[in-house]
Amino acid sequence: MDARLDPAKYAGLSEGDAHVIRNAGGRASDDAIRSLVISYKLLGTAEWFVVHHTNCGMEFFTDDVMRGLLASSLETAALGDQGFYDVGDGPGSTEASYIDWLTIADPQGSVVEDVTRIRNHALVPGGIPIYGYIYDVATGRLVEVTEATAAGRAA
Repeated sequence: MDARLDPAKYAGLSEGDAHVIRNAGGRASDDAIRSLVISYKLLGTAEWFVVHHTNCGMEFFTDDVMRGLLASSLETAALGDQGFYDVGDGPGSTEASYIDWLTIADPQGSVVEDVTRIRNHALVPGGIPIYGYIYDVATGRLVEVTEATAAGRAA
């Protein structure tokens, strides 16, 4: 989802080479997995890559922080030295308590978790290899998360 990132550029892809599914944190949400399954089942995609990136905004808050912010108001929060805080007027909503915001506490661990979740999903055939990477925004390099790639190895 990060506007600073151009997956085609850093992965050396041309138009039509890949289906790029983007969301906050690059996480393996139900909707991302739905898109992967469609890509494979209807369009024949042969391999999948999970790519997170350094300096990701999803590392700067927790589910509880997001839930608290939204309970206070639905307006845009501000970021200060102590993290995000609410500056809006209410009302807010407690509906945020029903959402797993898929925040990131451990960048490499989140890649492993997502590749593992995809690999173990009932709708994902075992023959699709799934690779895990972190894009380093400072260097422009893709760094393989070997534990994730091992977890995503095709059967």
